[in-house]
Amino acid sequence: MTASDPPDEIEASRAPLLDHLTELRNRLMIVCAAVLAATAGCYLVAQKIYLFLVEPYRAAAAKVHKVSLDAAQVSLQLTSPLEGFYTNLKLALFAGIIVSFPVIAWQAYAFIAPGLYKNERRAAAPFLLAAPVMFFLGCAFVYYVAMPFAMLFALSTTIDTGNVRIALNAKVSEYFGLVTTMILAFGFVFQIPVVMSLLGNAGVVTTKMLQGGRRYAIVAIAAFSAMVTPPEPISMLIMAVPVYLLYEASIWIVWLIEKGRAKAEAAPSVAPAP
Repeated sequence: MTASDPPDEIEASRAPLLDHLTELRNRLMIVCAAVLAATAGCYLVAQKIYLFLVEPYRAAAAKVHKVSLDAAQVSLQLTSPLEGFYTNLKLALFAGIIVSFPVIAWQAYAFIAPGLYKNERRAAAPFLLAAPVMFFLGCAFVYYVAMPFAMLFALSTTIDTGNVRIALNAKVSEYFGLVTTMILAFGFVFQIPVVMSLLGNAGVVTTKMLQGGRRYAIVAIAAFSAMVTPPEPISMLIMAVPVYLLYEASIWIVWLIEKGRAKAEAAPSVAPAP
């Protein structure tokens, strides 16, 4: 490399470890500020969030009792004096994380961007746009598919013979703990195709590597599902099956990336006109 050559982009952007830690601290402060601001705003409408998240329960109740959605009624119990207050706080924090997710994604990208070449930053831009989209798709999947199915299964096990009545009386904290955990978990695991596509584009992972890691992925997915869902098999399956399908989709996407790269490398280069 001569004195007239342009400096390497990575070398030019290299900074001491202390500078990286300082930047990480600053970006974490921005993320925390965004989450706190969003949480404060969401607390003002906590009751509306509360009613919004009950809708999958009501939809399942309407199917079980064969009534219209408008006529469906559900009952949730408060079992301690401050349970309602703490539930509202948790719901506000939950909604605050969702609302501020684009800020979180941007700060994560901005932190790693100086370590990327210009062409890598351009290649990462579509994935930066895809991350919030996939996050909200994961949230929507829980709200419209997973939770109605889980509550339909729960309500189908109740008994009402006239003389004997076994009904579901869910606790407020338990129901909202389940639905918020599921929504956030699915929102983040729906990032698997985005992350794998980004790593595949950078050449870090390959189709062969992902195919060979299937058995380990299944074990990891089962363990993750057991941690974030109640200790019963239905909820675990509701979590594990879509996550595994996302893993398979990631293999297919990385294969397409490799195919496109191979085609580009095999294409004859066109000499510039004299």
